[in-house]
Amino acid sequence: MAEGPRSCDCFVSLPPGSKHDQVIFGKNSDRPRDEVQEVTYYPAANHPPGSVLECTYIQIPQVERTHAVVLSKPAWMWGAEMGANDQGVCIGNEAVWTKEEVNPGEALLGMDLLRLGLERGDTAWNALSVITELLQQHGQGGQCREDPKPFSYHNTFLLVDRSEAWVLETAGRLWVAQKVTEGVKNISNQLTVSTEISAEHPELRAVAQAQGWWDGQGVFNFGQVFTPEQPPARMELAKQRYRGGTELLQQHDGSVTAEVMMSILRDKPSGICMDSEGFRTTGSMVSLLPRDPSLPCVHFFTATPDPSRSIFKPFLFTDCITPVLRVVSPQFGPDDPVRKQPRFQSKVDRRHDLYKAHQVALHTMETNPDEGLVIYEILRELESQCLSEISAMLNGEITESDELGDLFFDCVDTEIKFYQ
Repeated sequence: MAEGPRSCDCFVSLPPGSKHDQVIFGKNSDRPRDEVQEVTYYPAANHPPGSVLECTYIQIPQVERTHAVVLSKPAWMWGAEMGANDQGVCIGNEAVWTKEEVNPGEALLGMDLLRLGLERGDTAWNALSVITELLQQHGQGGQCREDPKPFSYHNTFLLVDRSEAWVLETAGRLWVAQKVTEGVKNISNQLTVSTEISAEHPELRAVAQAQGWWDGQGVFNFGQVFTPEQPPARMELAKQRYRGGTELLQQHDGSVTAEVMMSILRDKPSGICMDSEGFRTTGSMVSLLPRDPSLPCVHFFTATPDPSRSIFKPFLFTDCITPVLRVVSPQFGPDDPVRKQPRFQSKVDRRHDLYKAHQVALHTMETNPDEGLVIYEILRELESQCLSEISAMLNGEITESDELGDLFFDCVDTEIKFYQ
């Protein structure tokens, strides 16, 4: 199996790019192929004054109130690759490298910043402000995979709510942001903000000029100024992914739905659905955010690798949500290799129940394709039925039910039973 570009992809469609009056968000998380991604729900909470929050590597002050969040996250870390909160905000992140050196020490991971933005921000812009303030206070850095071999990076983020989206690109503590209010947009593992800058770190241009990266004359192009002269291979290879994602979005411009976004995330020829020797798509998410605030947002997660051979299961924030422990990984407390010093000197089995069942199903698909195809077709029909019912609910054809809080639980339970 040839080594492919190691990169994630985030997408958003806002009207008129969307078929309906909805904002559609999507992300594939491309990570080390044996890494387990779990889907976890944390309710809104109040915290005593002076509380301290333990992130992946460092502690920071906790705020008094945090929003409810649902996260798709590598099981070993505190932060998340993608997720949503009960205020209708979704965020996904990407790895990038810039002319600013990556901090070799431990700080906040980009994934920690993503989760903090969701827990503390009630709009996309407010979540962006949370991230940039924490970036200034604590910096970003630390090992980004469950392995002692060094692997760290800076981050870009796509932040979305019911009315707009923001692309946030960082270089150390510096940052730049672009506001998107209509149409389609995607990001990958490269700097995409050029001259259309909506907000920026107050010292961004001064630092660029002092470092000799910009002469201070003419229009300031962030991407050109901060992209390394010799970018890592991952950034170069990601260019084809970025172009492929852009082309797929543009093909559906004006007709993007949740189903279309899922089909884009499942696209293997473009490399969006990734499967290489070292990395693969380990988790996927699609969110449907109606512009009408009286309608609920719906978030879909696979909780398993390879969306082309997984199904998206719906999650809605309600007053009564059934915990779904079968997509939550085991906990190892102080014996976890991420907690011991030096870190990552051993491996533990982080597979949750759905991950294990899905592994068996993938093996069946490879060794007995006919049987595997039957299982997958049945599950895709289940996914299609869920999408149809949710569409009918959002269109007012059926009323909201008290059982919506059980929907994700029921779909996970059904999927595991089919695999067995």
